[in-house]
Formats: sequence, structure tokens, C-alpha cells
Amino acid sequence: MKHNRNLMNSLIGCGLALALISTAAAQGAMDGAAKVVRVKGPARYTTGNNVWQPLHVGDVLRAGTVVQTSTEEGSYVDLVLGDGNAAVPQAVTYRPSVPDSMASHLNFRPSAEQNVVRIWANTAMGIDKLTAMQTGADTVTETQLDLKQGRITGNVKKMSAASKYEVKLPNGVAGVRGTLFDIQAIGIVKVYVGSMVVAWVDPKTQNVTTQTVMGGQSYDAPNNQISPLSAASMSEFQSLSLALIATEGVIVTPTSLASDHTVIGMSPVGANPNTLPTPVPPDQGGGGEF
Repeated sequence: MKHNRNLMNSLIGCGLALALISTAAAQGAMDGAAKVVRVKGPARYTTGNNVWQPLHVGDVLRAGTVVQTSTEEGSYVDLVLGDGNAAVPQAVTYRPSVPDSMASHLNFRPSAEQNVVRIWANTAMGIDKLTAMQTGADTVTETQLDLKQGRITGNVKKMSAASKYEVKLPNGVAGVRGTLFDIQAIGIVKVYVGSMVVAWVDPKTQNVTTQTVMGGQSYDAPNNQISPLSAASMSEFQSLSLALIATEGVIVTPTSLASDHTVIGMSPVGANPNTLPTPVPPDQGGGGEF
């Protein structure tokens, strides 16, 4: 009886210790930020209050922010994720630090020092979560992005085994490991380096398909088709890998946008991407169409 009581006390003590460790770990998680390091063409953001503000190089964005680029061809925004102190590139003409002969080599593998995501034209992306926690041996990070419409390209540095990097889509979610990737909200996923796991929900049947996409592969989630990347895609990825890790970037185009009250809907799994609201042009009372 005494032995059982001692055993019970030991288990309770272990449980309390684990609870304290878990609480301390939760308290140790720090909220990160995303810093705008490049802007080309008009872009804007909202922090959930339905008021839009023009986006500029140097802006620091927190979780809960939605970024939207214009429909103007060639527009984009580059964000460094999880580092509000990231250096802002100078407004100079891009000069690769890697020789062209090396950049064009098929075996070239870029090394990302920061997590960078490029938001292409006609895209809306939410920053849902950016946290980091020091465990002593590693830094555990958690990144959650919500690609509501359009396309993004990301370069992700090597992460600890416990870290998570996820991109939500209107009908699915993609889990990213140290990867150079390209994702379209309609469910087209391309991986140049690394790997991704894509879970896709068929909007008609609600059946879930899970697929691992390796480096050099493209995945059409709606049709559940995987194929090798085309030569054109590989070439584009090689050029982007240099641009995304460069400390000196492209010429920044100034923007001038008035705030408005356009609301962009969230994109839960199973939603129809065609139902995403379109900003109302100024002459129709809403303001803010690019």
C-alpha cells in the first residue's frame, strides 16, 4: 500500500514537472515578424481592421496581416519571414554574387540564410503565424501562411526537425521542408530543391489526397498528377534562387495608394477559390482597386 502511494506521488510529481516544462516552453515562444525588403508595383496590406494601407520597403508585418499585390504585370513583394530586423536591400541594379557559369549549372543548389517569400502580381496572402522558440539545442519555428489567391515563391532555410512551415490553400495545405518552392492557390505546386507534402481536398467529394513532391517535380493537385519540372521552370527557379537570397536587390518602385475598406475573405480548406471577393473600383464606392 505504501509502495503504491509512493508510486502515485512520483507519477503526480512527474506530471507536474512535465506541465511546468510545457508551460515554460509555451511561454518561451516569441512572436516573429515579416519585413518587406523589396516592392515592385502597387501593393497594400491590412491588419484585420478592414482598412488598407500602402505597402513600402521597410514595413514590418505581424501575424494577422494580409498582403495584396496589384494585377499589374511584373508586380511583386518580397518578405523576409520571422525577422523584423532583416536588412533592407539598397535600390540598386541587381548584381548576382555568384558567377553566371555557376548559376546556370544544373547542379547549382542555393543556400538560404533567411526565409524569403515572393508574392507575385494579383495575389492575396495572409500571415497567420510566425513564432520562434529556443530549446537550448535548436530554434523551433512555426510559420503559417494563407495563400488566398494567386502565386508565391519561397526560399526556406534549413529548419530544425521540430519546426513547421505550412502554406494554406483554398482547398488544401502544403507542408514545407528546407525548400525552394512555387505554389499557386489553384493547387499547382513546384519544388526545385527539397520536398513538400501536399494534402488536397476535392471540393466535390471532400476526399483528401496526400502527395510528397520532391525537388525537380511539379504537382497538379486538383488532377492528382505529378511530373518532372520543365526546362523553363528549372531555369526560372535558378534565377529566382539568386534574387531571393541576394542582399542587394532590384530597383524599388514607389507606390501611392489610398486606404479603403475592402474585405478579403479567409480561405478555409474546402472553400471555392472563385468566391474570393474582388476589390471594388473607386468609382463604384469601395475604393482601392489597383
